[in-house]
Amino acid sequence: MSGGGLLRTACNPPLSGFLSLRFFHPRRRRPSALSGRHRNLGHASSLPSLVFRLDRHGFIERSCYVHSLVESVMEELAVIRATRRIRATAKVGLPSSNELFDAKLEKKSLQKGLLLEFRKESQKTLLAVVQKPDGKKNWMVCDQNGVICSIKPQQVTYVVPGIEDFDHTDISEFVQKAQGLLDPSILECAWIELSENKRTVTAEELAEIIYGSKESLESYCSHLLLSRDDIYFNVVDSKAYCSLYEPRPSIQILKAMGLMKTSSTAVNLLIDIGYFPVHVNLDLFKFNIHTEYSEEVMSAAENLLAVSNDLDELIYFGLTLGKQERSYILKVYAIDVDDADELDDALSATRLPDGRIKLWIHVADPTCLVAPHSILDREAMRRGTSIFLPTATYPMFPEKLAMEGMSLQQGKLCRAVSVSVTLSQDGSIADFAIENSIIRPTYMLTYENATELLHLNLEEEAALRILSEAALLRFQWRCDQDWSSMDRLSLESDILEPPNPIGRGAIDTATIDPRIKVANPDDPEPSITLYVEDQSNPAMRLVSEMMILCGEVIATFGSCNNISLPYRGQPQSNISASAFSHLPEGPARSAAYLKIMAAEMIFRNPIRHGLLGLPGYVQFTSPIRRYIDLLAHYQVKAFIRGESLPFSAGELEGMTCLVNMHVRVAKRLQSNSLRYWLLEYLRRQERGRTFSAMILRLIKDRTAALLLTEVGVQAIAIVSAGKKVGDELKVTIDEAHPRDDVLSVREV
Repeated sequence: MSGGGLLRTACNPPLSGFLSLRFFHPRRRRPSALSGRHRNLGHASSLPSLVFRLDRHGFIERSCYVHSLVESVMEELAVIRATRRIRATAKVGLPSSNELFDAKLEKKSLQKGLLLEFRKESQKTLLAVVQKPDGKKNWMVCDQNGVICSIKPQQVTYVVPGIEDFDHTDISEFVQKAQGLLDPSILECAWIELSENKRTVTAEELAEIIYGSKESLESYCSHLLLSRDDIYFNVVDSKAYCSLYEPRPSIQILKAMGLMKTSSTAVNLLIDIGYFPVHVNLDLFKFNIHTEYSEEVMSAAENLLAVSNDLDELIYFGLTLGKQERSYILKVYAIDVDDADELDDALSATRLPDGRIKLWIHVADPTCLVAPHSILDREAMRRGTSIFLPTATYPMFPEKLAMEGMSLQQGKLCRAVSVSVTLSQDGSIADFAIENSIIRPTYMLTYENATELLHLNLEEEAALRILSEAALLRFQWRCDQDWSSMDRLSLESDILEPPNPIGRGAIDTATIDPRIKVANPDDPEPSITLYVEDQSNPAMRLVSEMMILCGEVIATFGSCNNISLPYRGQPQSNISASAFSHLPEGPARSAAYLKIMAAEMIFRNPIRHGLLGLPGYVQFTSPIRRYIDLLAHYQVKAFIRGESLPFSAGELEGMTCLVNMHVRVAKRLQSNSLRYWLLEYLRRQERGRTFSAMILRLIKDRTAALLLTEVGVQAIAIVSAGKKVGDELKVTIDEAHPRDDVLSVREV
């Protein structure tokens, strides 16, 4: 800063860094409450703003996000305008621009020794010193190259003020000094001030504003900046070798920069100047996603890990221990995706002497640590669910508490709620029990590992084979149910509804499920790993059936004991089975079913779940990452202890309504983020590569909705005449633009 001006020397950041600093004021960095990959994003934090710091070179380093995008930008602009306001106009006490312009007209006449700028026929401008008149109007000048020539007055573009007897041999040094002061980015600051005041300026006025001086060198530099600028200022008028400039309206600046006044343009500009990483997830701002925890919540989590307040400490029984009364020696399998952070459930099985199968679904027990209405409970309710994105995970509970205090861990003693079920020969439930337990998980398997073990059919993994057998038995039982004649557990008069018009029992909606993990998402070209999982995979089917079985048991237990719970169901629509009989089994039929099946929830009695083919269902197996599952745990655990239920049906309904709003936002965020990265994956593929696709539905004429089965993403395309739903075809990618959600495919 020189004399109140805005000059920036060559050692400062380049234009992009300068703009970032001008519009987004640096703040002190706050320590992040998360660690590892949970912080890695260009992503938002609770109650949003952006936090930046400068590295040792003066460039911007991004830290974490805290405010909504619009609020953050407007606040930063207000700060800059308040703290860095240009006060040169008031200091100099300039008269009106027109008066100044007229006054200078009287002084601008050519004479020997003046330093001027003139335009040659090639449109190139040069500096020259006036030598003598050449006729009545023209003048002989000696330019910066030592060439003497005659010029017309209309060729003169600027007369440098404050110089009366300049030596042409000093022009090169003068030009060199000027180059050291030129920086087009400082025009931005002058534009902000002058736009607010709606003032016009001459080159000398601008020199006083940006350099703090209107001497010859500074005035010439201002003239160069203004005459070369095609973004911030317009020429209003030019007379007697002097020009008057006015700040352009912002809409003209956008046009001059080749930008449209749209949100996507704003985002791209913020990315270009380094404010955002290339793959910033703006939904985190839009939906105000909380990515960090308050100090109070973190302190409460640390206290829980340090001190045990388990209300059920005296009523656990052991599984896999073999030393306590009522203990079992069982293998415990935890099966999940390879990068799962929160392991909520595990499975055990054995075959009874009479040939029937006995199963255990072990569910992690966060309620042994977290009490209803506690600060951690309120925080979990506010979040509603853990959020799983390709770039990061935002857990419902603080990460350390969820991972170390709640999650099931291989080889370690873990508190759980174990639901044991004995199956009848046809797959129905013969009896069940729900108890607090202590387990030691034997294996942590991925779905791929579990499927491989099933295919190997190893004798020592007999329990895993029993689980697979039970899953197939249960699936067949659910599909075979006839709700018109069912009379189960005395629920028929109050709970069972008319026959399922879509089918006699459960509906198989197994489809293709894509999953993406992104390493180093702040890089312009981060590493993308794509997983495409078939939900009909044996291991995935096994786990799914056990979770469904657990949900049926909890609903039955709640109904028999008059426990208010979040009972989930899907009452049938009026669509008949014939409406889907023409669709081939698989993704096409699954997509059609899911399109019409709407879920609902009641809280006093079970409601029939048509899609699952069950008389009642309660989600219970993910209490670490789903708050509604946690509510079910609170209710069931209180009943087991013989205590009053913590929540009435009305309270559950109100809480669930609030939680579901957060869950819907989280699902939309997850869906948008997944699709963004799927499109980014496709954008990087070799042009001309073909992909297998399936027609999910025909929209109009030959326009069809397709599923790219190798990627798991849907697209719209024109297909050949005669194609029908379920047909397979090959397509190629014409365009993929993740930021604009554009995917154009073409049949080949």
